[in-house]
Amino acid sequence: MGTCPTMTILENMSLADNKGKFFGLSSGINKARKEYYREILSQLGLGLENKMDVKVGSLSGGQRQAIALLMSTMTPIDFLILDEHTAALDPKTAELIMELTGKIVEEKKLTTIMVTHNLRYAVEYGNRLLMMHQGGVVMDLKGKEKEELQVEDILSKFNEISIECGN
Repeated sequence: MGTCPTMTILENMSLADNKGKFFGLSSGINKARKEYYREILSQLGLGLENKMDVKVGSLSGGQRQAIALLMSTMTPIDFLILDEHTAALDPKTAELIMELTGKIVEEKKLTTIMVTHNLRYAVEYGNRLLMMHQGGVVMDLKGKEKEELQVEDILSKFNEISIECGN
């Protein structure tokens, strides 16, 4: 999930912002950062900047996923791992999350591993594609090969493996 459902958006953002810092007995919410949180939330285009006192558990799955993605990249990181981060979302929201993901990864120049079963996302995003089967790599494409890749190419390899497995 990446968020705490019983805490507000503001509390979740503050928690992520303070990751790795010593809290002591001071307040976990830095009021001076509230405007910064509002600004980055507004970039999502979901109206969450006006709901900072709303508990995250009352938000939609897409809203929660967007906040989790923002939170995971608020502090400096070198590496981002995304495991099926759009799988439980409706198609429209999944597209929004993928656009946000692409924007954050590019802006922050993050090395990212994205696990997905969405073949279109595998083709459209990233600069390298690994297809795995039973723990082994069955396709490894980068550079020009990856750029020229079509969904049908991946589907063809998937079907080939499925036939070999008797599916």
